[in-house]
Amino acid sequence: MTDAAWSALLAELGRWAAAGKRLDLWLRDDDATVPSTQLDRLAALSERFAIPVLLASIPLLAQETLAKRLETAPLLRPCQHGAWHRNHAPPGEKKSEFGLHRPLPDILAEITAGQQRLRELFGSRLVSVFVPPWNRIHPDVAAELPGLGFAGLSCFRNFALGPAGGPRLVNTDLDLIDWHSGRVGRQPGDLLAEMVRLLAIRRLDPEPNQSFGLLLHHHDHDNTTWGFLTNLLARLSGHAAVAFSGPDALFGAATYLAMDLD
Repeated sequence: MTDAAWSALLAELGRWAAAGKRLDLWLRDDDATVPSTQLDRLAALSERFAIPVLLASIPLLAQETLAKRLETAPLLRPCQHGAWHRNHAPPGEKKSEFGLHRPLPDILAEITAGQQRLRELFGSRLVSVFVPPWNRIHPDVAAELPGLGFAGLSCFRNFALGPAGGPRLVNTDLDLIDWHSGRVGRQPGDLLAEMVRLLAIRRLDPEPNQSFGLLLHHHDHDNTTWGFLTNLLARLSGHAAVAFSGPDALFGAATYLAMDLD
């Protein structure tokens, strides 16, 4: 079953290559606050395959030990993951830290406080990309992010900016964790089938989005998750239709220049 699923993915990527298309595969990992053996494993994986990871760090929970660890993990690129990672949505609504459940000035002040904390921790290494917890942010809040110095925003698959716009948006596409069954790794066959389906749709789009982001949560990775991720990167490394990408290419040169650290 799994062998057939891998074959289906490689066949789809073969169709990408035949069509002269290239897939920019990239990684985003959420909820970083402290060093751990799981973070070490992520760093080793990124180095093995020379693929940068956009590491979304919770600013008002992040510790100085994380900044120290990242000094020796240059491919783990820290960015801002909300503020406290707290849910402000009322009961019955989906979790959100940055819906319009509080006055907009209060929300922006909290984002700014988190940004300042990460500047203190990471300095010029901080990537000026905002990742909202639970991949949710009200379009009115997103529209204010460029004014706070953010060059990019990353959510999940179907999120879109509102009429007022916002920073450059690059969403992730495939979540490796099954949150509804106990925060465990999704089965490889299911992940591969979903990836093939998404890639086939994108290949047939006359103006396809070539980036494809994997959403990671290293704290919650089990052996199934690590095994799938390692296997995927090994099989796609060097493939004619695949390039491993990172925040510099995805969000542009302004990713760092937008930050005034003086």
